[in-house]
Amino acid sequence: MLPNIALLSLLPITLSVLNAAQMRSNAVYQVVTDRFALPNSSTSTDCDVSARQYCGGTWSGIQSKLDYIQGMGFDTIWISPIVQNIGGTTGDGQAYHGYWSLDVSQLNSNFGTPGDLQSLISAIHSRAMSIMVDVVINHVAATSSSTFASSSSYGPFSVQADFHPFCWIDDYSNQTQVEQCWLGDSSTALPDLNTESDTVKSYWNSWIYNLTSNYSIDAIRIDTVKHIRHDFWPPFISAAGVFNQGEVLDNDAAYVGSYQTNASVNPFNYPVYYGLVQAFNASTGRMSDLISLISQVKGNFSDPTLAGMFLNNHDNPRFENYTSDMALVKNAHAYAFVGDGIPYLYYGSEAGFHGGNDPGNREPLWTSGYNTSSDMYKYFTSLNAVRQAAAGNASTGFFATQVCHQTSVRLLLLMQNLDERLRTQLERTAHCEIASRIAAVQSRSVFLHVLQSHHPIVIHRLGSEHRHHRRHVMLPVHDGFVG
Repeated sequence: MLPNIALLSLLPITLSVLNAAQMRSNAVYQVVTDRFALPNSSTSTDCDVSARQYCGGTWSGIQSKLDYIQGMGFDTIWISPIVQNIGGTTGDGQAYHGYWSLDVSQLNSNFGTPGDLQSLISAIHSRAMSIMVDVVINHVAATSSSTFASSSSYGPFSVQADFHPFCWIDDYSNQTQVEQCWLGDSSTALPDLNTESDTVKSYWNSWIYNLTSNYSIDAIRIDTVKHIRHDFWPPFISAAGVFNQGEVLDNDAAYVGSYQTNASVNPFNYPVYYGLVQAFNASTGRMSDLISLISQVKGNFSDPTLAGMFLNNHDNPRFENYTSDMALVKNAHAYAFVGDGIPYLYYGSEAGFHGGNDPGNREPLWTSGYNTSSDMYKYFTSLNAVRQAAAGNASTGFFATQVCHQTSVRLLLLMQNLDERLRTQLERTAHCEIASRIAAVQSRSVFLHVLQSHHPIVIHRLGSEHRHHRRHVMLPVHDGFVG
């Protein structure tokens, strides 16, 4: 018999589930709950990100700033994991980020009460917006590794059989290790749940069904997807009953795409992310690798229009950490709104934050004063507005229509060159699409053209790839330490 799931004891609130077709048209704003907004609306409270400690952001704080998010045109808000995490301060800091689960049947009281969470979701739904909640299924957290022993503190996972035996992942080419060994380090280990166990599988399927149903969660973001075998995910996704976006942190399009094809998980487009960073991190960046990666994604993802497109997130250095050239920054961000997929914006991008690796990329947003007059806030507002306007002028299949390879090349060249003839050529290019898709492809072209008229700096000459060599940025392609 499954244990009582205490955090889900509230009555259902207004249902607003997102399906795939609806999610395609949305744009998602990601917040780190602890760093987005304080409950007292303070903008001067100190937060030393290097200390890796709780700084006081809450669900009620997010609710007080919904105007700020909606004002940029975002439809969906992705919040940090909501469950109880380990307490105290480890050698890697505190669990302010929400990824170090303890008892998944309880809420994280640092972020507020069950009523606070319910109030936030109700407020989001009252604005015809949606809520995406981050879930961590692969592991829990502990301050011991080889000597770890489960207990009642871990709620439903209180016996040793609920976990894989201890071993660190030291070979990411060994998929068995990736799926059954542990993430973390000797200061904060992440004990790997035995997701082959029928008891564990049954609990998770019931847990996600109750979570999405009782709290009216519209979508879920799934952490560390590749650390659980493919066949675990379809029943879990079915039980969730809502749209999912999953983290498969790898640059190999075939590897990442296999989770969409075989596991029912819509992945974040990490292959294209790596290509974007390399192509736009300097004025001498080359487009050829990015174009190749886009083509690989089309060949290996079952539906690239359901992939999550992003430039920044909580796990990677902000793109602005690589360059201060705002033309390059705007170009790189724009592609997430132009290419195939669902655009995601990481909080603070609109405030000009430029933090590097974790924890530097988890700055407190309240220090920005929530300035709605900043150049980047206005820029993302324009991106969302023009994207919706382009869709409104196209066929009903705008968001579901993939831009073909030839058009992708021209979209990128358009971002690279001011040549009016090239823009005209792009607007006329649709011969690689079947007739029913022409309107959608042409509207993608109009999108870029209109965007340029609003923000001329976006269309920026990056230099000839035949004359220059790009500056390489070394990026991690594995999870390493997660938190």
